[in-house]
Amino acid sequence: MASDLPHRFLTPDDLVEMFELPSIETVYQWRRKRTGPRGFRVGRHLRFDPNDVRAWIDSQLREAA
Repeated sequence: MASDLPHRFLTPDDLVEMFELPSIETVYQWRRKRTGPRGFRVGRHLRFDPNDVRAWIDSQLREAA
C-alpha cells in the first residue's frame, strides 16, 4: 500500500479510505494526540505529504515487529 501512494498531497478523506478507518474523526484524533502522520494546513484545509505518510507507516511496522 505505501508504495501505491499518490504523488499529490493527501486529504484526511484519503487517509480514511486508505486505512479503512471508521470515520474522519480518527484522523483528527491522531493529529490532536500526535500519533498519526505529520500533517500541515493549507489555509483551513489539512493535508499530508505522501512521504510523511510512508515514513509513518514504516515506523508503525517497525514498532509492531
